[in-house]
Amino acid sequence: MNQQRILMGVVGRPHGVRGLVHVHSYASVPEDLAGYGPLHDERGIVWTLQWQGNGIAELRDNQGRTLGDRDAAQALVNRRLYVDRERLPEPEPDEFYLADLIGLAAHERRDGIERSMGTVLAVHDYGAGASLEIGHVGHSALVPFTRLCVPQIDLAAGSLLVIPPQDVELEPSR
Repeated sequence: MNQQRILMGVVGRPHGVRGLVHVHSYASVPEDLAGYGPLHDERGIVWTLQWQGNGIAELRDNQGRTLGDRDAAQALVNRRLYVDRERLPEPEPDEFYLADLIGLAAHERRDGIERSMGTVLAVHDYGAGASLEIGHVGHSALVPFTRLCVPQIDLAAGSLLVIPPQDVELEPSR
């Protein structure tokens, strides 16, 4: 996905029979998702969102049509919703969007020795906390995105330090 768009929500299961859906918002204040303007999915479809209750939303396409029924809502389950980066507030100092990590050079430190692990290929979040996919084409590993495993991030230098759990092993990048 284009880094000019930031993942801000995911469509969940249908709610009722009239096309409403549960939406998981990644905004720091979940209700703010509706205020960021048009949402785009990975297929390029533009959506507007209006909250109908706690975590329950009505989605409308760019022509103002609602989903209409439960089957249409079911078809959108797991659809990712992105916001144009310029519509989001600038991060505070020492903060960043997870999308900013993609492409950073990753270096690991084990037994006092530092070596390259490749780059951050993707950031995944399956609900139990984010993890970083680090490596290079054909060989990568997932590392928990915690302060213990990723104690240093230097966006200006384009790198981060990883202290992987003992069971994570990566070959040095070439």
